[in-house]
Amino acid sequence: MAQCPRSSRRTCGVADPPCGPAPGRARRIRAGKVVFRAQLRRAAWSPAGACRMNPSLDRALQACANEPIHLSGAIQPHGYLITCQLPDWTIRHVSANVESLLGATPEDMLRHSLREFLTDDLIQAIAETIGFGEPGAPPQRAAVGNIGPMAHLCDISVHVADGLVHIEIEPQPRSAGERSPTVVAQTMIARVAASEDIDDFNQRVAEQVRLLTGYDRVMVYRFRHDDSGEVVAESRESALPAYLGLRYPASDIPVQARQLYLRNRIRVIPDATYVPVPILPDRDSRGAPLDLGQMALRSVSPVHLEYLANMGVVASMSISITSGGRLWGLIACHHRTARRVPPGVRAAADLFGLFVSMRVASREQQHAISLEEGARSVRDTLALRLDNAADPRLALQGELDLLNRALDSDGVGLSQGGHWYSAGRAPDEERLPGLLEWLRRSNTGTGPVSTERAVDWSEGEADGLAGVLALPLDLARDEWLFFFRCEEIEDVRWAGRPDEPFVVSEDGEKIGPRASFGAWHETVRGSSVPWSDADRRVASRLHMMLRERYRRSALHSEIGDLRARRTRLDVREQRERLLQLSELLEGLVHVSPQEAAQLSDRINKLENELQSLIGTVSVAND
Repeated sequence: MAQCPRSSRRTCGVADPPCGPAPGRARRIRAGKVVFRAQLRRAAWSPAGACRMNPSLDRALQACANEPIHLSGAIQPHGYLITCQLPDWTIRHVSANVESLLGATPEDMLRHSLREFLTDDLIQAIAETIGFGEPGAPPQRAAVGNIGPMAHLCDISVHVADGLVHIEIEPQPRSAGERSPTVVAQTMIARVAASEDIDDFNQRVAEQVRLLTGYDRVMVYRFRHDDSGEVVAESRESALPAYLGLRYPASDIPVQARQLYLRNRIRVIPDATYVPVPILPDRDSRGAPLDLGQMALRSVSPVHLEYLANMGVVASMSISITSGGRLWGLIACHHRTARRVPPGVRAAADLFGLFVSMRVASREQQHAISLEEGARSVRDTLALRLDNAADPRLALQGELDLLNRALDSDGVGLSQGGHWYSAGRAPDEERLPGLLEWLRRSNTGTGPVSTERAVDWSEGEADGLAGVLALPLDLARDEWLFFFRCEEIEDVRWAGRPDEPFVVSEDGEKIGPRASFGAWHETVRGSSVPWSDADRRVASRLHMMLRERYRRSALHSEIGDLRARRTRLDVREQRERLLQLSELLEGLVHVSPQEAAQLSDRINKLENELQSLIGTVSVAND
């Protein structure tokens, strides 16, 4: 068997000097055959967090994951919130700071109509924006107009959620000649659209957003399969340390935060030192806290604000990059001092982010289509060969090299009839019991099973193999088709130790973000490139084709068995008839020569039929 380099366990490294990380991407070494890996999946490597966490940290992590950050009950102080109920625009909630804008206290506004505080033109613009939108859609810019006794020029955004109209108002400095967000976004798109290489595309994206917003640092941050993230592109002030290539643990952006990034495409914090402004009342008519998940002004978690402070960041903005309904990554912007980005600039950044998302989704779709086209060719060829084979099950043993081209795999193995057949880089037969035991533990029914980790199916070293995708062919006989991937050896530079994502009190109740972001070096082994959704779709189609051929083979075998059984019954019947004729002849005393000849011919004919039937049984048994 062709060998992959031998694997070893993950090793925790040592921190780099406090001067910070050097620029450059994480070094990757491929321990298998050189094959095309889609650039968009390139960041999907092995899971993080080798060092064991203590119970206090585990409790703190769980507490962080359960924090209802969408129910903060407050907004940031650079804007105002008014929540109304249609059809009469009755005000149900306001931010505590509205008096400074509208000259009316929260008590004076609650349960009154919005028409008492905004002009008809502004309310009409808000109503039209609501009419064009859908419930649950992100906030949309509705109007720019003068509001309040001092006629402050304000930007107004609106969205509908939980049956309420949420109006966010941001005062703007008087500025002439603001360019249309659409025109600005078109210019940015034109500057990056020509890029064919994903690395160059990401770099141009970072540069264009920094040029638009003026932040000190703009990063393209890609989420990996284990929810950790990697900085894949960066544009920064020369005095700042480089973050390019650094990895961040999944706990830096917990699950509920990632969900909010899907609900609200763009988030800003003009000044992380702000004092939150409470929303009045803090409960809705049902007694539940107001859901602020889609609001641009939502006050963020104190843990996140402390995290930014520990990084030396005062202002930030994030633009979501999505693909296929999931959060692919972020365009993350940082500034060392307070910085307000006007809504018009944010709108341009939002449009640009939508283009980036579409470009990313298009690349992933193109890769999936390419993978499926190659797999379809293999699948059609294999189906034709199996259909023409006398025994498709046996014929499959000779088609493993062809099967190895069906997926982006390094080797293939077949467990059949208690024997092991393989092609390419695959484990030896003694690994089969471990594979079958892993499959029994997985207990996933009759569909494909996959893992990227060698430890899931191999107790010791797996000869450099890690990823397995298994297709059940005949569960009663423990017959499986396996695809294998070699491990990826990766030299990772973490932004701080991944096993110390928080500062936790001894009782595990108080949690704070880590204060150290010095590069931490780690060598990761024992995992392969994960099997993507496209891989699993291809495998499922191949599985359906093979199962159909297996069913046909079993049906043909059953039909053959039935025919052989029927023939054996015919032989038995003919023998009994011959015996009866023989006994009849022996019992006849007076028989004419003519009758004797007829009986003899009849016996000879039956004997010939019997020999023919015996031959048929012999062929059927063979």
